[in-house]
Amino acid sequence: VQLQASGGGLVQAGGSLRLSCAASGRTFSSYNMGWFRQAPGKEREFVAAISWSGVITRYADSMKGRFTISRDNAKSTVYLRMNSLKPEDTAVYYCGAERDLSMVTIIPGEYDYWGQGTLVTVSS
Repeated sequence: VQLQASGGGLVQAGGSLRLSCAASGRTFSSYNMGWFRQAPGKEREFVAAISWSGVITRYADSMKGRFTISRDNAKSTVYLRMNSLKPEDTAVYYCGAERDLSMVTIIPGEYDYWGQGTLVTVSS
């Protein structure tokens, strides 16, 4: 599967953005999906993940209540709605696809495919 992330940009603190990750290739509902981020000089960090059906979601503690992950299998797209953005949310955001449907994982190494990333910059 090929993944294309979009929707990043420059936003002021307290603002909102919605990221999209469009998939092509194999059936989108064959994958659990996740969002991760990587700031300069830091490791890739889990943000949120969603099961193939959309029933199960997981969030990093610092994103709970601010970020919402969702998916539209008919459009082969996963979304990340980000509200109340903070300067520390500045990073490149990546979407990933996981073939193992038995669990929704937060570990980057468990994901099989990655998009190219989209940059989110939050100014103070």
